[in-house]
Amino acid sequence: MNVINEVFPSPERAAAFFGGEEDGPFCMVNLLKFKDKATYPDGAEPDLTGREAYLRYGMAVVACVEAVGGKTRFSGMVTDLMLGQVEELWDMVAIAEYPSRAAMLAMVQSPEYQAIEVHRMAGLAGQLNIRTKPMGG
Repeated sequence: MNVINEVFPSPERAAAFFGGEEDGPFCMVNLLKFKDKATYPDGAEPDLTGREAYLRYGMAVVACVEAVGGKTRFSGMVTDLMLGQVEELWDMVAIAEYPSRAAMLAMVQSPEYQAIEVHRMAGLAGQLNIRTKPMGG
């Protein structure tokens, strides 16, 4: 299995995701990998770690998720691997629930989200976003 962490989806993939069938609530599983050092476009905070920068985003994104009717379900640091093999573990797992694709799109397009995304970009080396639906749902 080849795994590629990314910071942003391609325009084609984003259009396909947000243009997909509306089928109700879903949870987005985020597998996160941080940069060693945060990299802000203006060179600010040169001593901040990628984790510290991302956690600034993580604390603020809760309000953005809730503003569109979503919920943050879980977040935690990855500590070790019991089963399987990967070349390198992710640093953190976060799970957010959204009422719809349209709600998630509204969130990422909101001025509040746009204002905090700089911390996400400064701290994040890459991630996987995995959309999940309940069994039978």
